[in-house]
Amino acid sequence: MATYQVISKQLTSNYAVLQLLTPADLEVGQSITVASIDATFNGTYTIRALPSYEFIGIDDEGDLEYNPAITIPNQVLYARTAADVARQATSGTLVYNPAPTWITTAQLITYLGVSITNPSDDYTLATIATNASNDFCWRRRQESGYAGDTLATSPGHDVTLATLMYAAALWRSRGSIESTYATFDGMGSATQQSLTPIVKQLLGIPRPAVA
Repeated sequence: MATYQVISKQLTSNYAVLQLLTPADLEVGQSITVASIDATFNGTYTIRALPSYEFIGIDDEGDLEYNPAITIPNQVLYARTAADVARQATSGTLVYNPAPTWITTAQLITYLGVSITNPSDDYTLATIATNASNDFCWRRRQESGYAGDTLATSPGHDVTLATLMYAAALWRSRGSIESTYATFDGMGSATQQSLTPIVKQLLGIPRPAVA
């Protein structure tokens, strides 16, 4: 989760524009939550644009228009039907908290091939491992440049399998210390490696830069 400080607000032609105090690692299409400004601006929205200039409204065809003579950094624009509000200083927060759902706990349990009762500690841990794997695999693909990924649907069967494999490794590592799985075998156990080369290959990470 990333939280950014809002320093100005504006609403023109049913589009709200917030200026942030610092640059933000955001993309068009992402879901954000705005809070502590006022009822007009607060809520959960989808980013429509990240403009670098003053927003002045929409043209006859509904396209966004800007004033290229006035540069305003760190802006976030989203649709909001309400009365116009002139650009002015404000305070509040913008939170980006992606919640990918590429795999489910049920899918993980099927992949593990075990019987887990719900509710139980094992089921709770399976849910935690599922959420952690979703978050981790989403974040690693974003870091590798896959900006087109959606939160609700896995980009492909390969990514789904990789996310399941990583979640399974997290679940199986419960109670382990450092880099090995927990064991009562005097012979010890094999080295634990959750982010294996095959998982990286399936996720397509790290993505090589192309000049």
